[in-house]
Amino acid sequence: MSIDLALILTLLTLVSGVVVAMDILVWKTSEQDERNAPGPKAVLVEYSRSFFPVLIFVLVIRSFIFEPFRIPSGSMKPTLIIGDFIFVKKFSYGLRLPVTETKVIETGEPELGDVVVFRLPSDPKIHYIKRVVGLPGDRVVYERQRLTINGVRMDLAPNGEYFESAPIYLEDLGGRVHEILIHDPGRSKKDGVYVVPDGQYLMMGDNRDKSRDSRYIGMIPEKYLVGEAVRVWMHFIPWSLPEWDRIGTKIE
Repeated sequence: MSIDLALILTLLTLVSGVVVAMDILVWKTSEQDERNAPGPKAVLVEYSRSFFPVLIFVLVIRSFIFEPFRIPSGSMKPTLIIGDFIFVKKFSYGLRLPVTETKVIETGEPELGDVVVFRLPSDPKIHYIKRVVGLPGDRVVYERQRLTINGVRMDLAPNGEYFESAPIYLEDLGGRVHEILIHDPGRSKKDGVYVVPDGQYLMMGDNRDKSRDSRYIGMIPEKYLVGEAVRVWMHFIPWSLPEWDRIGTKIE
């Protein structure tokens, strides 16, 4: 069962805010009243006064500025690995209301090469993280692990290093250079031509041969975007020591 943290946080903030407002405007409970008659209402008011400022602060930060996510799979190796905890910049692609995800302010649009967290269109409670490899209107050809965007072949070259026995390649998406994994050079899964509709984006994982991305789930409409992944703030797997060298890593 998935837990909607945004909904829970919003409801707690709303309830505590209503209690505080009722106390200020109607009940007018004083500290002396709380000491003389510490009933359920006094306890509710006391807890609401204490938690409302914290809850609304967390709600604003999480909804409009930064939200933490944990990387659950290896589809973005070597850029992101299982156990990475990342910050996602929520205001990169517009300010959205919590729970409803309705955009209220335009702030920007994804660029080629951005690493983006989005909600899965078939089940919006599930979050994916992939790289933007096609913008609205682009014609993208994926063949033998090479991307050709609007007739321009993207640079791809081995860097001489390996990650978990797979060679690391450097891919240049219009000036955005990043690492990808290729397990079987010269052969790739789901080769094809992808034309990106208006208002949608083509996403692929950096672990190209082992990523369930737009080649399988389709294009991602703009309304499902959550934000841009920008930093690793912790790496931790239960029963293992944290990898301290990953803390603070910028996501390229």
